[in-house]
Amino acid sequence: MAVPDYQSLMLPLLRFAGEKKNEISTGEAVEVLAKELGLTEEDLKEMLPSGIQSTFFNRVGWASTYMKKAGMLEATRRGYYQITERGQELLKKQPKTINVKVLKQYPEFLKFQQLKGTRSGEKVSSSVGAPDISTATPSEALETAYENLRDELADELLSRLKKSSPSFFERIVVELFVKMGYGGSRADAGKAIGRSGDGGIDGIIKEDKLGLDVVYVQAKRWDNTPVGRPDVMQFAGALQAQKANKGIFITTSRFTDDARGYVSQIGSKIVLIDGEQLTNLMIENDVGVSTISLYPVKKSRY
Repeated sequence: MAVPDYQSLMLPLLRFAGEKKNEISTGEAVEVLAKELGLTEEDLKEMLPSGIQSTFFNRVGWASTYMKKAGMLEATRRGYYQITERGQELLKKQPKTINVKVLKQYPEFLKFQQLKGTRSGEKVSSSVGAPDISTATPSEALETAYENLRDELADELLSRLKKSSPSFFERIVVELFVKMGYGGSRADAGKAIGRSGDGGIDGIIKEDKLGLDVVYVQAKRWDNTPVGRPDVMQFAGALQAQKANKGIFITTSRFTDDARGYVSQIGSKIVLIDGEQLTNLMIENDVGVSTISLYPVKKSRY
């Protein structure tokens, strides 16, 4: 039989997660579902055009990704996930199928689709998601696939950061600043970040390689608790105490609207970087990521 599409794999995958109850991996799911669906060795050998991953493994992975976006599954650690209470409730209804249309009843999934339509600060209508494969041009399909892969990578990076140790998070911040041109060498930046801890300041880093000016840093490795106005006010006060006017506040969570509003009203230059911006900067600057394949798009010069 042909390898099922990723939407056809959603229900079997959720059932398997429901039966297992504790965490499962995509690799484990691939093995179990392949037997359940009666896939042949030839089916399992079918590869993506890039040749770096099997088609079936890839589709099981995307089925899990979309169900995590809808709150059916939740990540437990890198490469592992388990069924949620919402997922169990859906299984009790004995659905005949689970697909994108079913997932759209959940606000988290709708938000995910809306974010996919937001690029470069331009909000696209919420009714506009990924182009339908039957109507998309090859260029649209390629760009949509790239955006989906980038979104999934960003989610994986953020999940890892939230569960990392303070020292690991510190190393990531140091590497990111260096890649962005701050702090001189890694050794210089490493000495600066994490050494202060004085009144809401976690570190001091050179703004340029010559050290003509410095930037004060505050970093909070929080899960889902938003950073509010009081935390940002404390950081701003610490800057004033140091007679400094430049600061970067980083969090793996998000900032409240009140906190962002406060920053826009004060004289000190404070840049707020939330979890989404942090992972995007990591991807753009090749921090914590690696390139596995390239697809050059060429056109005729004649």
